[in-house]
Amino acid sequence: MNSQEIISLYEAVSDITDKMLAAARVGDWDRLVQLEEHCASHVQTLRDGEPPEPLTGGLRERKVQIIHKILADDREIRNLTEPWMAQLSALMQNAGTERKLSSAYRPNF
Repeated sequence: MNSQEIISLYEAVSDITDKMLAAARVGDWDRLVQLEEHCASHVQTLRDGEPPEPLTGGLRERKVQIIHKILADDREIRNLTEPWMAQLSALMQNAGTERKLSSAYRPNF
């Protein structure tokens, strides 16, 4: 991959994280998961294709800016999803506890 292709791919990841953040803000968890899978695919492409020699000059600065934005989006997405994940976990634990109690106290006929 050449330098411009690398930057374009980083920009694509940034665009996806924008959409992921928008989905998280409105609680569209299904869309968030779809976008996350799409983002992971792009990240894997970067891992597989980014040359070992670092970018220089303006391209390096642009890459750093994009990465900072991606990390900021990721932080905000986590802030939005962690309470939902905790709530979901609590619901699942309650359902498991109810099943155990029901099984333990069900009459054996």
